[in-house]
Amino acid sequence: MGKTAIVTGGTRGIGRAISLALKNKGCTVAATYAGNDEAAARFKDETGIGVFKWDVGDYEACRAGVAEVEATQGSTDILVNNAGITRDGMFHKMTPQQWSEVMRADLDSVFNMTHQVFPGMRERGFGRIVNISSINGQKGQMGQTNYSAAKAGMIGFTRALAQEGAFKGVTVNAVAPGYIGTDMVAAMSEDVLKKITAQIPVGRLGSAEEIGDCVAFLADENAGFITGSVLSANGGQYCAA
Repeated sequence: MGKTAIVTGGTRGIGRAISLALKNKGCTVAATYAGNDEAAARFKDETGIGVFKWDVGDYEACRAGVAEVEATQGSTDILVNNAGITRDGMFHKMTPQQWSEVMRADLDSVFNMTHQVFPGMRERGFGRIVNISSINGQKGQMGQTNYSAAKAGMIGFTRALAQEGAFKGVTVNAVAPGYIGTDMVAAMSEDVLKKITAQIPVGRLGSAEEIGDCVAFLADENAGFITGSVLSANGGQYCAA
């Protein structure tokens, strides 16, 4: 592919798989992270992918961070907005802090990062923006009103910005993963995992690598006719209209 990419939250879990999938397609990749220096250093040593630390919920940090990345690897062709957090709780007990922290990290970050690279993509006549949403942004999830709202917001952002970028060669799409076998999910009890997989028609969790392949497909030069789409990768658990 020979393009440059930034993957937010790109050193662990799904983000790690996305970074590797893009690297394997020939991209020069920068992976951002928020706080786990040890994991980031290990990722860099294992993959050779550059790592950059900043808070994607902070607009000025994103401005400075993207400038640093582009000074290293050139203008950004591909942006994957993957970074996100959860602060779960039933709505009647949810605090304003739980709400705002998720909105800042999961939704504000999409604006903060995309705003840095979208004008340049338009000027050059090429760009690929892929936003990592969630099955819970499509169907909702009890105990996750904050997370579900943020991930649904990403889908609305995707569909709107796709219309602005299309005639300039910039596509904007989303991937909505279902339950993926990350370390966090794998740490659940066996009983809980059985209940989850029982709801998935294919009978298993997805793999982070499968999500990475979805992103690599949408980021490819040959995917230029696909924009404003949401690719549901959930094993048939939820079929959006």
